[in-house]
Amino acid sequence: MSEQEIQISQEVKDDMRTVLRGCDELLVESELMQKMQRSKDTGVPLRIKLGLDPTAPDIHLGHTVVLNKMRQLQDLGHQVIFLIGDFTATIGDPSGRDTTRPPLTKEQIQLNAKTYYEQASLILDPERTEIRYNSEWCDKLSSRDMISLASRYTVARMLERDDFTKRYKGGVPISIHEFIYPLLQGFDSVQLKSDIELGGTDQKFNLLVGRDLQREFGQESQCVLTMPLLEGLDGVEKMSKSKHNYIGITEDADSMFGKIMSISDELMWRYYVLLSRLSLEQIEAYRKETENGRNPRDFKVMLAQEIITRFHNAAAADSALQKFEARFRDGQIPDEMPEVELANGPLSIVHVLRDAGLASSGSEATRNIQQGGVRIDGQRIEDRALQLAAGTYVVQVGKRKFARVTIK
Repeated sequence: MSEQEIQISQEVKDDMRTVLRGCDELLVESELMQKMQRSKDTGVPLRIKLGLDPTAPDIHLGHTVVLNKMRQLQDLGHQVIFLIGDFTATIGDPSGRDTTRPPLTKEQIQLNAKTYYEQASLILDPERTEIRYNSEWCDKLSSRDMISLASRYTVARMLERDDFTKRYKGGVPISIHEFIYPLLQGFDSVQLKSDIELGGTDQKFNLLVGRDLQREFGQESQCVLTMPLLEGLDGVEKMSKSKHNYIGITEDADSMFGKIMSISDELMWRYYVLLSRLSLEQIEAYRKETENGRNPRDFKVMLAQEIITRFHNAAAADSALQKFEARFRDGQIPDEMPEVELANGPLSIVHVLRDAGLASSGSEATRNIQQGGVRIDGQRIEDRALQLAAGTYVVQVGKRKFARVTIK
């Protein structure tokens, strides 16, 4: 396709600004413009595919980056397909892995899939979302079908994938079934006749396999849109539960507020672009206000309230703000306090109290926790085994000891 084949309207060009917002890569932009113009001309919505393997029961803000893009496309009038990879989850996606990913049991997958969709519905409009499971067609594939599918892709192409290449060169085993995963993800696109497939940057290879297989099966190739992996609270590593630097979308409002307020001012703008529903023009206007002297904290509060309203409600967002501000207004948290940096997070709360100078020893730190005298961002801590992820926290012991602790 080329833009000259179909005259591209201003409306489609405007829609493309929404499509490209926060996007890491779009393959191929000219093809997508043609698809979108054809959709406008015919009134037939594009089919937008997002596949997620239910490998964990909960969604955090990092997962919502691609879901937000899905919602934007949904609001442009296109048909979004939320594909739950209940079959492929039994294989395990090798993306970004240096070892074979262990498969999940059918019971784990079913439980996770139910929770995944319930949480995704907080972002997508469920009445306009097509839900599919790839077991619908993958369970029906015979041995002959699998061999036929495998014949459409080469080992050389598979080894172009970075993680496979590194493992092969490093002598790390690659199981044959791991080659099957991207083939099946691509076959999903054939079955759904998708026009666009979304994914994180770590999914690029798998999404491109879908493009190739659609062509092999005589279909028009899907466009591929990848979204960046959102950094966690530390601003360095991608948001991940295993790295303890995440904000879960079902966390209580007070915890969400405190975590969002702990991110750096620079990271806040990236969160705005990838997570907020405000226009890019409005976000840029806010940024200019900070350059002209306005406190970035004001905009961090606004971001926290927007996100909490989305996943809870406006009342919960207002309550979280009032509690946060009351701790400062009532003198519970002073404006000035010692600044401490600690490395090698996550760190235990006992470790933090001792190394920040808020307790003379681990036993004193434990005793303070047991007596209810320790607070983090105003919240009383009762679990002495608590691990603090990378980020910045106001840590308090008793009424007078404070430190702003940054864990890296």
